[in-house]
Amino acid sequence: MAQEIIILCIAAFAAGFIDAIVGGGGLVQTPAVLITLPNYPIATLIGTTKIPAISGTIMAAFQYSFKVKLHWKLLAVMCSIALISAYAGSKTVTLVSNAFMKPVFFVILILVFIYTYTKKDFGLAVERPISKKKQYLYCTFIALLLGFYDGFIGPGTGSFLIVFFISLLGFDFLRASAHAKLVNISTNFGSILFFSAHGHILYQYAMPMAVCNFLGAIFGARLAILKGNKFIRLFFLVVITGTIIRFGYDIFIKK
Repeated sequence: MAQEIIILCIAAFAAGFIDAIVGGGGLVQTPAVLITLPNYPIATLIGTTKIPAISGTIMAAFQYSFKVKLHWKLLAVMCSIALISAYAGSKTVTLVSNAFMKPVFFVILILVFIYTYTKKDFGLAVERPISKKKQYLYCTFIALLLGFYDGFIGPGTGSFLIVFFISLLGFDFLRASAHAKLVNISTNFGSILFFSAHGHILYQYAMPMAVCNFLGAIFGARLAILKGNKFIRLFFLVVITGTIIRFGYDIFIKK
């Protein structure tokens, strides 16, 4: 058990670091748990990852809140909807396979990568004007969709949220990352409510992983704030590439 905890804690630290910058920490943490603890049900392993995930995300959000202006009213709406949607997604993962959704998001990720790479000012531009009605309409839809996705599959949610805040609301990368963290806290909490109530969390692994994810998030958020938008954009492309490879492996190679 000690060896398993060490491996998972290293993965959790890396996940916290990555997630604090551009999201996508689940790309590291989720496979690590699935490989290291193969004898447990998938729902239990996914539930276990939610404790370290929320730990690091809270730390990152706390640090961003001092440096970035947050749209609290918009966040309140998104977080409330995302929490409920994530709870529903987590409940669904105990009933059906999530494999059928991966090809859809695989294609979306490729398109996101191409767009971000070719559009050099993506995430570097200033916020553009948009009506409040459209803001709340977009946010409601995204909170429903990505909240359910995070509860149902998980990896890449933070990155998808960043794309949303940039492409539809015109945020820069730094501000988009900050807002994504707050919504991600809600999705993780919604999942934790379900998984904990149904005994799907292995606390003996989740708690030490939470400490390491927390520490990784401290370094990741500080680096993102220090380096700014250009660095975050580059890191974003790297993480999206990793997510595409991961989904591609799951779809085309893994049996």
